Amino acid sequence: MFARRTGDDAEIDAIFCVTSTGVSTPSLDARIMNRLNMSPHTKRVPLWGLGCAGGAAGLSRGYEYCRAFPEARVLILCIELCSLTFQPNDQSKSNLIGTSLFSDGVACVLMQGEKVKSRHTHVPVITHTRSTLMPDSLRVMGWDVSDTGLHVVFSRDIPSIVTDWLDENVISFLSVIDRSKEDIDQFVAHPGGKKVLTAYEQSLQFPSEHTEPAREVLRNHGNMSSPTVLYVFKEIIDRGPSVGEQGLVTALGPGFCSELLWVEWREER
Repeated sequence: MFARRTGDDAEIDAIFCVTSTGVSTPSLDARIMNRLNMSPHTKRVPLWGLGCAGGAAGLSRGYEYCRAFPEARVLILCIELCSLTFQPNDQSKSNLIGTSLFSDGVACVLMQGEKVKSRHTHVPVITHTRSTLMPDSLRVMGWDVSDTGLHVVFSRDIPSIVTDWLDENVISFLSVIDRSKEDIDQFVAHPGGKKVLTAYEQSLQFPSEHTEPAREVLRNHGNMSSPTVLYVFKEIIDRGPSVGEQGLVTALGPGFCSELLWVEWREER
């Protein structure tokens, strides 16, 4: 029989554990729950293989869970050890770029349904999401698994794919939710790299101010895969967006795929 647990950790209803750099059975969430004061009835949802899109996808799946269960509290945990992909005997350009660009990182977000009383009065609220898969694009980004470990797959075409494909996808998403690019006050973008951020600006016709928070995170932390967009989100939150401001969260990952979320800053009462 399980003992009843109390405290903040016991109030978590579900944990979404996102990673693309480690496989574990039992999964990481089970190992974490055994170390913390969490309810044994917490639902575990491991998400693997989403790469750089994982952080935004975790937010999307957490949002959908909270829509279904408006009294729920959900943890989105992103854990990546990208340094595991370093191949000391591989002198290919992809390996050298991957080693210089990617880094280790961890981030965690608490999400809660609309019926949960917030401890903060000024909060970002997710209102809409969209997931998109580009057909026949499996070799754009990802890992090749060999006897020596993980070898990075990193197409040189990624910046041009962002430029040619993302704008149409964003405009389509915004039209469905009755928004336009002019409504975007905050741009919460996963910084895949300097060229990717430049491609964001060219594709979406954004000023450099829109990508500055993402560039700041890239300078200080590198590309940590799934946690990175959450670092950008925190950077923007710390700058204090005003009530009524709106924003777009975007991340691209293996598949090749796009994850989009619309966020509004509201005053909770």
